[in-house]
Amino acid sequence: MNTETSGSETLVRLPVQPPKATPPDSPLVQRLVTDFGATWVDEKSVQDWAALGGDRVVLLAGDAVRFPEGQDVAVVLPELRRSASRRFEIAVVPRDQEEALARRYGSNRWPTLLFLRDGRYVTTLPGMHDWEEYVHEVERALAMPVSRAPTIGIPVVSANAASSDASCH
Repeated sequence: MNTETSGSETLVRLPVQPPKATPPDSPLVQRLVTDFGATWVDEKSVQDWAALGGDRVVLLAGDAVRFPEGQDVAVVLPELRRSASRRFEIAVVPRDQEEALARRYGSNRWPTLLFLRDGRYVTTLPGMHDWEEYVHEVERALAMPVSRAPTIGIPVVSANAASSDASCH
């Protein structure tokens, strides 16, 4: 230990330690797999997993430091499943692959629950919510029909906009 004296004070110099690195997949997200039967999926495997049928929910937790509420969602997700009127399977995405999957399904908020049914998109439920609201929103999502993901398809452009030099901005 290094010490210095400055007048009547003694200063102790402690070694500087770098901040601890956050693991790419937090223990709470990993717990969904080890303790609650969730499946790891990525942009390539999510479609095959979803095609196994039934209602399925993918957690996009986000970076645990920037979006700590993603860890809260990882904790309550098994309880949401237990309280839901319809059974659903859970999947989680490795942290380093979440961005690609989020883009594929038009999600731009962290954390997000992505709802799929029989291999097709249903909806997303972003953020963390109070318990009663969360239960209600999960029930609403499970009751929704399948639809097209916001980013799938060909953008519609007006013929007038294509021939005009004017910009909308």
